[in-house]
Amino acid sequence: MQARVPDVLVLGVGGILGEAWMAGFLAGARHASGIDFSDATTFVGTSAGSIVAAHLAAGVELPTPQEQRRAALTLATPRSTLRTLVERAGQRSLTAVYPIAGAAIAASAPAGALVRAALLASIWTGTRSMADLRDGYLATLGSRFDERLRIVAVDRATGRRVVFGAPGAPAASLPDAISASCAIPGYFSPIRIAGREYVDGGVWSATNIDAATVRRGDRVLCLAPTSALAASRWPAVRGIAASWQLATALEAAGARRRGATVTVVAPDARAAAALGENLMDPRRRERVLAEGFKQGAAAQLDAVEAKRR
Repeated sequence: MQARVPDVLVLGVGGILGEAWMAGFLAGARHASGIDFSDATTFVGTSAGSIVAAHLAAGVELPTPQEQRRAALTLATPRSTLRTLVERAGQRSLTAVYPIAGAAIAASAPAGALVRAALLASIWTGTRSMADLRDGYLATLGSRFDERLRIVAVDRATGRRVVFGAPGAPAASLPDAISASCAIPGYFSPIRIAGREYVDGGVWSATNIDAATVRRGDRVLCLAPTSALAASRWPAVRGIAASWQLATALEAAGARRRGATVTVVAPDARAAAALGENLMDPRRRERVLAEGFKQGAAAQLDAVEAKRR
């Protein structure tokens, strides 16, 4: 079967380590099959996924395990302050998002937005600035927003999802959109765009497959790093992972009803063990990158095709 670039590439929430797994998986799949994922028609990125998506759209080569000294995409700038910010954020990991997601995912869309808004209002506003991260994205990617990109964030006041890059969305520079998508509630300060405050897109969904416009015959590939949390020792985290997986399954089913072929890929057992429970721990990045690369290389196109339906 001839390798074919997916029409829609969806890259989900996952922190530093989820980002490394997605980058490794895509690099491994390209190594094995020759697929150039930067040629996808649409990229949907949420939080960590927005970083990988933006790098792909810009034609930046993804890291491979052989590049042991190459910095992670999140840590693309050499500033020590940037590294310190990301490592400190890891102390809270994604747990700041868990209670919001868990309370809102099962609700219908309008009610879910209200629940999210109430919970976001109840959490103290983060004080850590994302200025250094934003400067890093600007230095690496520039400010131009590729028309293929869809970057997901949540309006802090309304609890509603906003997809930057989509028709009708507020105008935003690429660094601002990525920063908004990655602004973990309660830790990072919300990102102000066009007079409104935005926070991490994972508050709405771990994948946001339904943020893409899909057509009959489209092929959608979704990478979902947070599925690894289903094996957590903490019942609350397992519950949130299950809720996220359910939301992803519903989103994928909607795309299939519109005639698309959808594959959702989760970390395999070895990658999940490497990811662990703190997805913001930079010490595990190289191991996770290597396991992602192995999984992507082993998947190959025929293996991925078998999972699509």
